[in-house]
Amino acid sequence: MRFSLCNEVIRDLEFSAQCAFAQKAGYEGMEVAPFTLGENPHLIGTAERQQLRRAASDAGIEITSLHWLLVAPKGLSITTADPAVRKQTIEVMRRLVRLCADLGGKALVHGSPQQRNVGQNDDREEAWKRACECLAAAATEAQSEGVVYCIEPLSTRDTNLINSLTEASECLKAIDNPALQTMIDCCAAASSEDLPIPELIDRWMPQGIIAHFHVNDPNRRGPGQGDLAFAPILAALNRHKYTGIVGVEPFDYVPDGPSSAARAIGYLRGVLEK
Repeated sequence: MRFSLCNEVIRDLEFSAQCAFAQKAGYEGMEVAPFTLGENPHLIGTAERQQLRRAASDAGIEITSLHWLLVAPKGLSITTADPAVRKQTIEVMRRLVRLCADLGGKALVHGSPQQRNVGQNDDREEAWKRACECLAAAATEAQSEGVVYCIEPLSTRDTNLINSLTEASECLKAIDNPALQTMIDCCAAASSEDLPIPELIDRWMPQGIIAHFHVNDPNRRGPGQGDLAFAPILAALNRHKYTGIVGVEPFDYVPDGPSSAARAIGYLRGVLEK
């Protein structure tokens, strides 16, 4: 497995400085939240894409993936009944797939809880169909670009659609495109799944649909800053010979972003060494 830092943790730094910091701290890659790149990240031009990719390469790391895909531009939704909004959302998703490929990334993680919520007065079954339509379009683009698009199960405190791996797997079956996969986020899984995370890995990893992994504590801080034991989790990933990306994604930066990021990778490397 390879560790990648979710760049919003240190977004106050220029991107080249983010890459240099991550490499020096011990990360192999950078997982980019598109909203940190501007208000319309899907419209970034060729020259800027090359510059971003070069900044990572010059620092000795790679851009591994994208996440938090639909925060910018504002007003996107995969469940809305408004066909114009949904059309725009699909276009942004497709363009972000191409952005990921251009940056050298191999996966996109579709979390974006607010942009997939089902409205209180919406028909849930119809909203589900609309979400699947959007995800199917993104998966088609991902297959064309040679990347994987992952739907991220999130807890019910964050969103009311796709809160478990079981629900995510139902979405995958409905769309039936190998470029559409799912992933495990430790913070979400600890509060929304019926099994402990190591057992969750044992259950789902053999099914070949887990293409990404996020490590964070249920208290929303980095690994090692809470009560969740990560040794059994990393052992389970090793047991299943997981060679993909493990993205470090704290939400509560204690005492600050850079310190949280540095402490997390030090803790994780220490666990692996033991």
